Amino acid sequence: MTGPAPMTRPAPTAAPAPMTPFAALHHRPGRPLLLPNAWDHASAAALAAAGHCAIGTTSLGVAAAAGLPDGAAATRAETVRLARRLGRDGFLLSVDAESGFSDDPDEVADLAVELAEAGAVGINLEDSRPDGTPAPSAVHAAKVAAVKAAVPELFVNARTDAYWCGSEDPEPETVRRLDAYQRAGADGVFVPGLGDPAVIARLVGRLSVPLNILWTPTGPGLAELAALGVARVSLGSLLYRSALAAVVATAAAVASDEPVGPVPGYAEVRALSGS
Repeated sequence: MTGPAPMTRPAPTAAPAPMTPFAALHHRPGRPLLLPNAWDHASAAALAAAGHCAIGTTSLGVAAAAGLPDGAAATRAETVRLARRLGRDGFLLSVDAESGFSDDPDEVADLAVELAEAGAVGINLEDSRPDGTPAPSAVHAAKVAAVKAAVPELFVNARTDAYWCGSEDPEPETVRRLDAYQRAGADGVFVPGLGDPAVIARLVGRLSVPLNILWTPTGPGLAELAALGVARVSLGSLLYRSALAAVVATAAAVASDEPVGPVPGYAEVRALSGS
C-alpha cells in the first residue's frame, strides 16, 4: 500500500511579506505556540493576565454564549463584535471564523478586512459545512487566497476537518487538502482530530507552513507535540467546556454543603474590565 503523495511546496515569491510578531510565534523550533481560546472579554482578559501573549477565540464558546448553533454561519455579528472588543487589548488576537460565514470568497475577504481593522492578527478558517460534510477543497483554497489578497498581513490558519468528517482513510485526504491550502497562501494549517504521532511527524516533514494541532486529553502532550515539530497547539473549546463543568459542579457543591474551591473575588473579576 502506497502512502499519500508528497506535498508540493509552493513556489517562493519574489518579495515575501515581513514576518509579523504573531507569525514569528509559529517559527520557534521546539517551542510551539500554546494558543488558549476565549469566548468573551473576561475570559480573554484573564488569560492575558496569566501571561498569554496570544489568544484565540472559540466559535463554539461564542455561539453557545449567544444561544446560537456553532458551525452554522449564524454568529458573524457576534464574532466581529467580540473581535472589536478584544482587538483593543494588549495581546495578539486570532479569530475563529468558522468557514468564513459564506461560500463566497469575496465575502470572506470582506470579513477578514473587518477583523483586521478590529485589531485581529490571525483568522482560523475551516473547510467543513454546517451539515458536517467537507466543502470542496477548491472552494476553501479560494477563500484563503482571497483573504491573503485582501489582508496580506493577516495570519491565515487553514483548517481541514478530514479527521472529523468520517473519512475511512483521512490521511491522504488531509495531505491533498493541506497541499491546496498552502498553495493558496495559507500561513499555517490546522488538523483537529489528529492525534497519531506518526501521522503528525509525516505531515510536519511534508509541509512548508507551520502545523497546528488541537490538544486533547487522550492525545500527545505538549512536550511530545513540540518534539514532533508541531508549531501551534490550540485548546479550542476546552476552556469554555471546562468553565461550564465548573459552573455545574460549584452549584452542586453548594447544594450538598460541600466545600467550594478557590475562585476569583469580585474585585479581581471587576478589574478585568480595565475600567
